[in-house]
Amino acid sequence: MQYASIRNVLFLLVSTCSATPITPTQPSLSPSIDAHSNDRNISIPLFISLEEFSRIVDISYCVGTTGIQHPFSCASRCDEFPAFELVREFNTGPLMSDSCGYIAVDHGKNGEGRIIVAFRGTYSIANTIVDLSTVPQEYVPYPGNGGNDTTNAPGKGEGFRWGWRSWIHGYLDHSKDETTQAERIRHKKEEIRCENCTVHSGFWQSWQNTRSIVLPALEAARAQYPDYSLHLVGHSLGGAVAALAGLELDALGWSPVITTFGEPKVGNEGLRRFIDKRFDLLYGNATTSTRDSDDLGGRYRRVTHVDDPVPLLPLQEWGYRPHAGEIYISKSSLQPSLLDLSFCSGDEDPDCIFGLESDSSWWNRAVADMLQHATSAIGQNADVVEEEAEVELRKRWGIPIGSRYKMWQLFFAHRDYFWRLGLCVRGGDPSDWGRDKYHFPGNEEMPQ
Repeated sequence: MQYASIRNVLFLLVSTCSATPITPTQPSLSPSIDAHSNDRNISIPLFISLEEFSRIVDISYCVGTTGIQHPFSCASRCDEFPAFELVREFNTGPLMSDSCGYIAVDHGKNGEGRIIVAFRGTYSIANTIVDLSTVPQEYVPYPGNGGNDTTNAPGKGEGFRWGWRSWIHGYLDHSKDETTQAERIRHKKEEIRCENCTVHSGFWQSWQNTRSIVLPALEAARAQYPDYSLHLVGHSLGGAVAALAGLELDALGWSPVITTFGEPKVGNEGLRRFIDKRFDLLYGNATTSTRDSDDLGGRYRRVTHVDDPVPLLPLQEWGYRPHAGEIYISKSSLQPSLLDLSFCSGDEDPDCIFGLESDSSWWNRAVADMLQHATSAIGQNADVVEEEAEVELRKRWGIPIGSRYKMWQLFFAHRDYFWRLGLCVRGGDPSDWGRDKYHFPGNEEMPQ
């Protein structure tokens, strides 16, 4: 399977020579949102939050290139975040399982501070191969005992798995009520359990290489700013690493909020169920925490894009499954507006990125789209019109290609999340130069 991944990368490079980037349009928010609203619409505060995090993760592409300097300056969008203070960068090196990013403190406004960890996405051929490799391994949740304890992150919050040291401390602290203590230990051990879970070995190794750097820095930042909330953000490979980091930090009781863009599938059905349970993403097949009272999409926001192949990788046939918490961008070109984003239901909503999993689904959507816009459809037999539309589609595009096989989109749609991500230059990617900021009702400036 590793050889198949390399072939895909070579195909990607060849295809790129003839690929044409999408021409972006100016952003806008419709003033008549209520007229189009339904239970899938996201809120303006959530839109603002996601757009902001897309710029925050874009800055991570400076790590490993020109870098980020104290207090918080870089060749990219750092000046858009004047309240940020750099804690540290991390870069595990140009290996197959490398991981890059930065940790920053956002002192914010009105005392609402944040600690932010941003994980960089695919930037090199090595990263791309890691993304497409498919070898799974057993997933053992942190914190654990033996070689798996998080000695650098001692927070023992809800979900902490008790090792032998904790058993001793628990006995000394609660010896007056042995039954209650035994029940508490049993409950915590059960809560952390992940049954029959496997994880993508490349993504797992990337987090393994990073955690010894990130956890001590987070522990120190949390000690200094105990009231600040914790946020993880990642793009592409960084989204998968953010997912695994989030599971560990949540087990430590740190309650992170995770935002990912173009996150690939991290593991199997067992790991999917574990993520959904950990972050309260499902009741049955319905989306829950995406509609929290704060209107910010819950604690896990997995943003996908209609033309992005990465959320469909590794392939379903190889045992990988997407988890819930998806927010779907249905517009192909930049920039999306509020009505282009929608909540998705469950793990595999056919109206979101999962609907593009198969070639036939992609083809049927394309035919339906042509039918909708065909002015000749009025008064004609529906079957005849559909046949004519399909013939026209084949003339125009040839043999249909499923979204998951469009590897050239790694350079385009995979980077198109509010802005074109992934290039550390002032103002972001040149395709963003001269583009107007997003303007929101009652807020004429870029949200900070």
